Amino acid sequence: MPNTRKINHVAIVVKDIEDAMKFWRDGLGLEIEQVKDVPEQESKVAFLSLGDSEIELVEPTSDDSGIARFLDKRGPGMHHICLETVDIYGTLEHLGKLGIRLINETPRTTDGGKMYAFIHPESTNGVLVELYQLPDEDG
Repeated sequence: MPNTRKINHVAIVVKDIEDAMKFWRDGLGLEIEQVKDVPEQESKVAFLSLGDSEIELVEPTSDDSGIARFLDKRGPGMHHICLETVDIYGTLEHLGKLGIRLINETPRTTDGGKMYAFIHPESTNGVLVELYQLPDEDG
């Protein structure tokens, strides 16, 4: 059975990260953990610490990226929720057997060794769900 641990982060699409910081950093006092470009996603992301979880602000860096299309279609707002799992392969296999529509049937891996995969909102009551397995986990 899958072992989902916690909410890792909630991702919010924004038009401009610096402008969004007026609320998240300046208004609520959340601390910026990291801001980085993510060329493979044609976006820039900022992670803000919130207890054991994070708020991820996502800004498109090109007009034709998936994030830009999301922004054009839906406007700024929640993009996805990310859940940490101990065994991403096992979780994806389990979900597949249940007929859950997977965007990524096998996980992708970041430069830092974090594995991730997305579950289609069609199978999650309209919410894009991302799964993470951190590199220090044995799955």
